[in-house]
Amino acid sequence: MKHCPECHNHSNKLSAPDSPGIAIVGNMNVGKSSLFSWLCEKETDRKNFPGTTVSLTAGKIKSLNATAYDTPGIYSIFSANEDERVTRDILLPQKSFNPISTILLVADAKNMKRSIAIAMQYAEYGLPMLMDINMIDEAASRGIEINLEKLSDLLDIDICTSIAREGIGIRKILTKLKSPRIPKKLVNYPDWVNNFLDIIEKLCKDSDISPRVIGLLLLTGDKSIEGYLSKKFGPELLGDLKDLASDYRKGDSETFQALLVNLYNIKAEQIVKEIQEVEPPRKSPFLVTFGDWCTQLHTGIPIAISVLFLIYLFVGTFGATFVVDTINGVLFEGYIIPWTAKLLDPIPSQFFKDMIIDPDFGILPTGVFLALGLVMPVLFCFYLVFGILESSGYLPRLSILLDKVFRKMGLNGKGVIPLVMGFSCVTMAILTTRLLDTKKEKNIATFLLLLGMPCAPLIAVMLVILDKMPFSATLTIFGIIFAQTFIAGFLANKILPGQGSPLIFEIPPIRLPKPVQVIKSAAHKTYFFIKEAIPVFVYASLFVFLFERVGGLEIAEDLLRPLTNNFMGLPEKSVQVFIKTIIRRESGATELEHLRNTYTNLQLVVNLLVMTFLTPCINAIIVLFKERGRFTATIIMGTVIVYAIVMGGLVNHICLALGITFT
Repeated sequence: MKHCPECHNHSNKLSAPDSPGIAIVGNMNVGKSSLFSWLCEKETDRKNFPGTTVSLTAGKIKSLNATAYDTPGIYSIFSANEDERVTRDILLPQKSFNPISTILLVADAKNMKRSIAIAMQYAEYGLPMLMDINMIDEAASRGIEINLEKLSDLLDIDICTSIAREGIGIRKILTKLKSPRIPKKLVNYPDWVNNFLDIIEKLCKDSDISPRVIGLLLLTGDKSIEGYLSKKFGPELLGDLKDLASDYRKGDSETFQALLVNLYNIKAEQIVKEIQEVEPPRKSPFLVTFGDWCTQLHTGIPIAISVLFLIYLFVGTFGATFVVDTINGVLFEGYIIPWTAKLLDPIPSQFFKDMIIDPDFGILPTGVFLALGLVMPVLFCFYLVFGILESSGYLPRLSILLDKVFRKMGLNGKGVIPLVMGFSCVTMAILTTRLLDTKKEKNIATFLLLLGMPCAPLIAVMLVILDKMPFSATLTIFGIIFAQTFIAGFLANKILPGQGSPLIFEIPPIRLPKPVQVIKSAAHKTYFFIKEAIPVFVYASLFVFLFERVGGLEIAEDLLRPLTNNFMGLPEKSVQVFIKTIIRRESGATELEHLRNTYTNLQLVVNLLVMTFLTPCINAIIVLFKERGRFTATIIMGTVIVYAIVMGGLVNHICLALGITFT
C-alpha cells in the first residue's frame, strides 16, 4: 500500500461525483484485496492519500455504479499507525475521494473476535455496513461453525460468506451491497463518556460524519478529526472541544484508547461465544502421530510421494479416463451431437451449420462439449482432492517439510501455499503471494507461477491427453515442470537482491475431512469456473472458426512455420492451438486433444510443455500487472515467453537426437 511515483499523475476517472464510495475494510490478511479484485475486475486506479505516503487502489463496481477503495489492514480505528489511520480517515470528507456511503467489512472466518471488534468500532460512524466472512472453507477445516443468522440479528446487518481467492460468494455480496443496513451500536461506555458524547452531538449536529465517532476520536487525541473540525467549524470551537475532551478524559489519550479497545474486545468475545462453535479435533493418537510424520524428513517425503501417486490415480486415471470417456461417449457423441445435427438439418445455411457443429472448428464440438465433457469432470475430481488436502491440515505440514528446500529458492515454507494454489488457479495464486513477507519472496513466487505452473483446468486436459500415452510422457512433462521450478527459483534467489524471512504461521490440527463439506466446496468451485469458462471457450472457438474461414489461419501457419514446424517440430495446426492457448490455457489444451490425431506423441509432449510455459490466462496477466507493477510484470512476461519457445525447441531436438518418441 506504500507510495509509488506513478500514482501522482494518475487519472481521476474513477472519482466521478455521482459515484458513491464503498470502503473495503478489515484486519490484515483477511482477503480484502482478493475480494476487491473480483468486485472491480479491470477498472482500477492507484490514488495517493493526502498528507501520507500511502496509496489506495480504487476500482469501479459497474453493476452498482460505485467506486470501491481497497484499504490497508487495520487493528483499531483509534490507532496512530499511518496505514491504519488512512483506513479510518477515508471516511472523512476528502476532495480526491468519493464520499463513502457504505462500509464493506471483510472478516476472517478463523478469527471472528478481531473482525467483530472492528465492525463495532466502524458502527459508530452510522454508515450502512455489509459484513463478508471470508475464508469460510479454512474455518470449516478447523471445525469452526458460525451461526450467520444470529450474528446478523445481533449486529443488525446482512452477513455474506465467501472464498475470495476462488471468486465464490461475489454475486451475493454485489446483491447485498445494493441495500446495506446501518448496524447497531452495541458497546456500553462509562457514564462520563456517554455524557461527553451527548454534548458533542449537540455541538456538532451539522457535521458530515457521526458526532459520536467525532467525540470518541477527540477523546483519543486524533489529529485527523481535529483537522476536520478546524476546517468545518473553525479553530475556536476546536480549541473548546479539545479542552472539554481533556477535562472529561482526566488522563492521557493512550490510556483512553486502551480502555476503548478493551471494551470492544470484551463485547466481541461475548458475541463470538453466542454465534460460534468449534468442534475440537479428535484426540486420536494416530492422527497426532501422523501429523508429526508429515513434517519429518524420513517419513514426510514418502507420505508426500504417496499422496501425489493417489492424486494421479484418482484425478488422472479415474477422472480423466473413466468419467470423461463415459460422458463424451455416452452423452455427447451418443445423444447430443446427433440430436443437434438433426435440429440444424432444415437450416439452409451451411456456414451456420459448420459454425455450430463442424467437428474441427464448430462451437459445440470445440467449445461447449470440450468444456463440459472434458474439463468439468476432471476439474471436479481435482477440487475434491484439493479440498481433502486443505481441510485435513496437510498443506501447512507440507510447508514445514519443504521449508529447507524452498529456502534455496529464496522462499520459506509458506511459499508452498501459493505454488500449490497455482495448481488450482494461477490468478488467485498470484494474489496469495501477499501472505509472503518480503518483496523478493513475492517476486520469486510470482515468477515461478508464471513460468510453468499448470492450473487445475489445464492439468485436467493434460491428464486426458497423457493417459493415452506411455507413462514416460507424463514423467517427462511433470519432471521438467518440477525440475525447472526449483532451478529457476535457485537462480532467481541468486540474482534478485534482498533477504528471506523466517517461517512463522499457524498449524491447524490434523483432521478427518468432512465428506459433505469437501463435495460441496468442490461443486461450488467447479460451478464458478465452468460458468466463467464456457463463454471464453465459445468465443475462442468462434474466433478460430471465423479466422480460418477468412484465410487467416493459413497465413499465420505460413508466417510461424519456421518457429513452430522447423524449430519446435510441431504440425502446422499447432498455430490454432496456440491462438486458443493465449485466449485461455485450457481452451488451447482442449483444442490439442481435439487435434491429437494429427500429432505424434513427441509433438504432443512438446506442445503441452510450450502451452504450460507460454502464458497464463488473461485474468492472471491483469492481476500480475496490478500486483507486481508494470516494470516487473513486463520483465516476467518477456522472460516466460522467450523461455517457452526455447524450451519447446530444446525438448524437440534433444528427444530427436536421443531417439525418444514416447511410443
